Amino acid sequence: MKHINLGAILLCPVLSVAQPASKLLAKPDPNKPLTVVETSCGECKFDLPGRSCDVAVRLPEGSYYVDGVGIKEYGHPHDANGFCVAVRKAEVQGQVVDGRYKATYFKLLPVDTGKPLGVEETGNGGKHKAKQKEK
Repeated sequence: MKHINLGAILLCPVLSVAQPASKLLAKPDPNKPLTVVETSCGECKFDLPGRSCDVAVRLPEGSYYVDGVGIKEYGHPHDANGFCVAVRKAEVQGQVVDGRYKATYFKLLPVDTGKPLGVEETGNGGKHKAKQKEK
């Protein structure tokens, strides 16, 4: 019985670390716009308030912490291209809710993609500039 309880206790932290990515779609929703944005550590690179390093995105209307993506899911945050050191590009789908970006899809792009920021791609292959929301 003690072995089962010890196993459950040791497994809980592993399961909680793996949860953020499980909520994201494996492929973007073709019916929603796919936007290319800058992403990095909100505190280290985007000057967002906080107590620890967390993934953030920079949208035309501002920078927001991302729900659904862990800071260590794409490698060590302090590596040469890690979130705390570099500003990267990502393809995202989601929306801002209560001051946070609720991601439904997040794909970190290779370091040099050449994709312009703020370009949305619709499911039928059409592209247009992302609209800036008025404040």
